[in-house]
Amino acid sequence: MTQTDDRDDTPTPSRPASEPAGSAEPSASEVFGAALGGAARRAGLSSETEESTQRIVWSAMGGWRGIIESVLPSLAFVILFTLRPDPLLLSLGVSVGIAAVFTIIRLVQKSPPAAAVGGLLAAGAAAGLALWTGRGADNFVPGLITNALYGTAMVVAALIGWSIIGLAVGFLMGEGTAWREDRRKRRAFFWLGLAWGALFLLRLSVQLPLYLTDQVTLLGTLKLVMGLPLFAPMVAVTWLVVRALYRRAE
Repeated sequence: MTQTDDRDDTPTPSRPASEPAGSAEPSASEVFGAALGGAARRAGLSSETEESTQRIVWSAMGGWRGIIESVLPSLAFVILFTLRPDPLLLSLGVSVGIAAVFTIIRLVQKSPPAAAVGGLLAAGAAAGLALWTGRGADNFVPGLITNALYGTAMVVAALIGWSIIGLAVGFLMGEGTAWREDRRKRRAFFWLGLAWGALFLLRLSVQLPLYLTDQVTLLGTLKLVMGLPLFAPMVAVTWLVVRALYRRAE
């Protein structure tokens, strides 16, 4: 997307216009933001503000294939563990096996395997921990850690003025960190960052007590309920805000 603000023609917002491009090393925020922007593009997000919200949300979830790859391994574990908790290897093995099948299919079809490989690694690590401890609840430990880290990072970054959502959107839309000079964008990304952080921390606050009390079936069910059903609306709200901000900028 082409920006009409002259500030966007500079390599970075803080670099003087007379300074030759490439004469300074990119800052940590620029490197991190560029990585986030690249990840957003690979997830199917677009810098075109005319894209429909439905298409953006659907792309972020990976379509039907992404939804199935995300949900089915955990769903299989919850169902099998509920019906037959012993041996634990059965429910864990089926869960990891499903993730492995998805990965193999993507590799055979030469489609982007990142999501399936990530799911396989996560499922394998969680299953290994659960087998080591002998507790089915430990299959959810990586998810609890992820929610804690993501939630804390989102909130802290927003509070110090470097919203992770702002960094991702800034590089996705081609303006780097210039959004920090726009009071309206800075405020919007601050609240979006807090909202995303609250989502992750809400998951943690609900699921952690269930983990500590070893309520595996309820924990697994709520993990699914608080996954894509909450993720999709947050993506939609985020995109609507972004679209409003950049349409106005045009």
